[in-house]
Order: sequence, then C-alpha cells, then structure tokens
Amino acid sequence: MKKFLGLFLVLAMLLGSMAVAQENAAQLSQDVVVLFTSDVHCGIDQGFGYAGLAAVRDSLEAAGNHVLLVDNGDAIQGEPVGTMTNGQALIQLMNAVGYDIAIPGNHEFDYGMERFLELTEMANFPYISANFNKEGELVFAPYVVKEFDGVQIAFVGVTTPKTLTSSTPKYFQDEDGQFIYGFMQDETGEKLYEAVQTAVDDARAEGADYVIVLGHMGNEAEAQPWTYADVIANTTGIDAFLDGHSHDTDQVTMTNKDGEDVLRSACGTKLAGIGYLRIAVDGTLSAGLYTWNNDVSVPALLGIENDVSAAVKEATAELDEKLGEVVAKTNVELTINDPTAVMDDGTPVRIIRNAETNLGDLCADAYRDQSGADIAFVNGGGIRVSIPEGDITLNDILKVHPFGNAMCVVEATGQQILDALEWGARSVPGENGGFLQVSGLTYEIHTYIESSAKADENTMFAGVEGEYRVKNVMVGGEPLDLEKTYTLASHNYMLKNGGDGFNMFIGCPILQDEVMLDNQVLINYITGTLGGVVGEPYDAPYGEGRIVAVAEKPAE
Repeated sequence: MKKFLGLFLVLAMLLGSMAVAQENAAQLSQDVVVLFTSDVHCGIDQGFGYAGLAAVRDSLEAAGNHVLLVDNGDAIQGEPVGTMTNGQALIQLMNAVGYDIAIPGNHEFDYGMERFLELTEMANFPYISANFNKEGELVFAPYVVKEFDGVQIAFVGVTTPKTLTSSTPKYFQDEDGQFIYGFMQDETGEKLYEAVQTAVDDARAEGADYVIVLGHMGNEAEAQPWTYADVIANTTGIDAFLDGHSHDTDQVTMTNKDGEDVLRSACGTKLAGIGYLRIAVDGTLSAGLYTWNNDVSVPALLGIENDVSAAVKEATAELDEKLGEVVAKTNVELTINDPTAVMDDGTPVRIIRNAETNLGDLCADAYRDQSGADIAFVNGGGIRVSIPEGDITLNDILKVHPFGNAMCVVEATGQQILDALEWGARSVPGENGGFLQVSGLTYEIHTYIESSAKADENTMFAGVEGEYRVKNVMVGGEPLDLEKTYTLASHNYMLKNGGDGFNMFIGCPILQDEVMLDNQVLINYITGTLGGVVGEPYDAPYGEGRIVAVAEKPAE
C-alpha cells in the first residue's frame, strides 16, 4: 500500500505548482513538507478523506521527508456529523489523524464561543491566531515554531475579520450587545496588517528561518481590505501564505511590501484537495496541490484501512441509520451551482451566492409558507449543498441547512427590506454569503452601478451613500412601499443576531421567535405543503426569475 500511495503522489494531478528560492537559510538534512487542509466542513469521508490524508502523510514520511499537518479552519461544521455532536466528533478525528497546528475559521464559532473554546481544549494540537482577541488581548498564541535539523519554521495564524458577521455576531458580544471579541478589524485593514507583521517580526526575532502564514482569509471581493492579497501586499517577512475560506484552489506568487515574492496556495474544500508546501534542503520553497475529483473517495476506492479509517467509521456509524431515512423525493435536481459552467479544475461553479437558483427559491418559499409572512429571505451562504433528483433523506436536508438556525418573523419597513437587498447584492457578480434568495418579492440588480453600501468597523451594514443598484422591487405584484410595514420571515442568524452584517432588522418587533429549526422548516414544507414531492415550479435550475441581473443601463 505504501509503494502504491508513493506512486499515487507522484502521479497526482497538480493544480499549479510554484517555487521560490530562499537564500541564507539554515541547512536541512531532508525536505520538510507541510501538508495543509482547509474548509473540510466535516467532509471526513469525501475526496481524500481523513483516512486518505493520514495515508498521504505516512507515505511522505516513509519517503524520507519531515512532514507537518496543519488545518486552516472551517473543519468542524458543515455536515450532520458536526451538527449533531456540536463539533466534538471532528476534533476527535483531527486528534486521530495527528494534526500539528490549526487556526479558527469563521465557522469554528458556529456552536457558540463557549463551545468553541471547549473544543480547543479537547484538541491535541494548538490553535493559533495573531488577530483573534478578546478586548484587545489575544486569545491564542499568535504563532508557533517547529524545528527540524536545527532549522526553525514559524507558523503564524490569521482569521478573516468577516467572521464577526459570517458566524453569529452575538457570539462575539457581551450581554449588553457590545463586541468584546474581534479580529483586529478596521476599515483600512491597518490593524490587521500590524497584528500579522508583529507576529512575523517576533517569530523572526526568535530565530525563525522561515515564516509561514496559516490563513483563513480567502479572495472574495466582499472581504477587502482583509483578503490574503491585502495582507501579503502590506507586510514583509512572510515566505508562504497557506490559505482557506473562499474554497478556491488558486496557486499564486505575488510580491510583498518590499517587492519580494511570496507563495500563496489554497486547497479548496471537502478534502477534494490536499495542499502542500515543500521546503527543500537547498532552501527552495514550492507549493501545490494533490487533487481527487472522483465521486468515490480515496479510502473507499483504494481500500485504505488504518487507525483513522476505523475512527471515521465509529464516528459515523451511530448517525447513519437516522440520517438515511427517506423523508421525501424530488423530480428535479435542486442546485446551488450553475447547471453547465465549470471551473478550470472541473468543479461546478457555485452561484447560490450571486444569483437565483431553484433550491434558493425552495428554501425561501419554505420559510414564507411555514411562517405565513409576506416576504421571506434566506442568505445564500446558509444553503450549502445541492439535492440530486430522487429520494430526499434527512441527511440531504441537514446538509442544505447545517447551521441549526431557527425561524423568526419580524415586522420590517420597506426601507429596511430595500437596504437588506442592497446589502446582500453589493458584491454581485462576485460572491457574497449574504446574497438573498427570496420569496414573496422580486427584484433587479443593476450591476453597472457600483455598490455604495457601506460597512462599519465591525463589518456591519452602515448605510447606502449613493444610488441603489437594487431596483424595481415588487411585493405581491405591487411596488415596494418604503413607508409600509411588512412581515418578514428568515432565521435568528439574520433577523436577531445581525448575521452577514444585516443589522437593519435588529430591534424590529418580533412576531415569531425561533419557532422552528431551519432544516425542519424545509422538511415540513416539502413533506406537508408539497405533499412529499418537489416538482414544478422548481424545475428550472435558475429559478422563476425572481432575481434579475441588469448589466447595462436601460435606454431612457
């Protein structure tokens, strides 16, 4: 098996590889390989799977390399095995795999701050972060140093400040609603850059020969000025930036503040890729990606049996019977992806965060149906996977809505609704987890108008300074009345807690308060109102035309 896996690693498809020479570094006697994962989202038996990851690590070690295994966040949330154990099963599996270092992603906080800190105590590896703080004091060490053959390699952690709104904002607040946890956020990005630079400088002063950033930053336009590119461009002394958050697989070389090359590597999601950074004995750094695009996972196809595969089986066995229960069926594929377009690596193009889809319509309709509200919103970032044509199991539903949010109904003005639509549409055609799938209304996004929606220092909505790009909003066939009060259904994440920065609804009269979990809303709508079968009007993958993008200014 080891010989086969060694050959497999040689033949594995690389989505780009990069190399940068590092001068004046201390001498290694053998290469150091840093394997990294990111955005696993509980995909413990998908792609390479944790068992395949462990086998890759063992094969590289057997080939004569020093090997480290690190995770760049969003490991513990995203599938029922995480949701139904509040993350504990994932920490136990990461312990079994033998991770050396991890950083928090935004979704590490989805079970609450107290629970996240409990989980870090369960971990057999340290969490690090140079910017996650409570009232100005860092919660974790900003970096750790690993030594091989006398060569010191520092790892600096950094997590996107978007976490404040892409997890539940109240988890970062005190009882009075004041933010006490933060990520060194400000509108310019300078606080974040300074935090990272301080950690890098301190690590260098401690004797680090190499400094590697473990980031959960990503490349999304809405995350500026806190993307990986922003951090690299405004710092010095970083040799490589191993990144996550945006689920991309980009392999980039860019220059830092001093014009020096820095490698940036990302590895996608759900263990479809394992990233690597190789520090060679001659001081050369190279980065790339082992990929697995088959429907059958590596452990299943290769018959990998090791301690980790046994741990994965144990973690999932108790859930399988209930999760496999068929609760309904669909005559059409319900999608979060473009039905035809694919990325360069062959993976589907996700559109749920910048365009209407039939699954987005279904989820929003479920909220409006079950609540009786005039309008329903569901954020695209809260709709996680497609449902294939055929039987729908409990597992399918939980994967669509894995966060355990609860349905609420508030009274909101037309102006608040318009502001929410504008805030959600600010990044189109780029992605935004707060992009709104809707029921009970239709709207246009005039993308030729640059968004003027503004965020405050905590990334919450702070107003619109110019022309709205959202236009022609219709509710029940009538134009939206900015002065009128409407009933609005969504979940506590958005309506009560300001999730994704939607603070315009905080303080609105609450008519229904956390009355049903989001996955139960969807189950009840499909099994009850739809009679257990999804068909028309959800047969068009791009939806019913509730959301229309207008690329050019209409003729007057």
